[in-house]
Amino acid sequence: MPEWSFLTSHARVLLCIAHDPGLRLRDIAVRLGITERTAHGVLTDLVQAGYVTKTKDGRRNHYQIQVHQPLPEPTSRERTIGEVLAVLAGPGISTGQPPGAEGHR
Repeated sequence: MPEWSFLTSHARVLLCIAHDPGLRLRDIAVRLGITERTAHGVLTDLVQAGYVTKTKDGRRNHYQIQVHQPLPEPTSRERTIGEVLAVLAGPGISTGQPPGAEGHR
């Protein structure tokens, strides 16, 4: 039986970033069992779509999830990325934002 995941690679990358906004691309790839090139492509998609911002922190990148962004699916009933991440990752997730900024639009 082929291996598969209930969540897309995009959702899984978002969850990795939610748990550690300072993860290296290589670490994301290893955690998810995907190539570094695939992780880069997924992260590029998320940045271009406005779901994640990327800033340089010395030689490393720091990622910030834009929790106010709506889900891309039209049937999402105006749910945001932050709401979905809170369900999937639990209340202790990090979005890379200062405390208390998660609910601001």
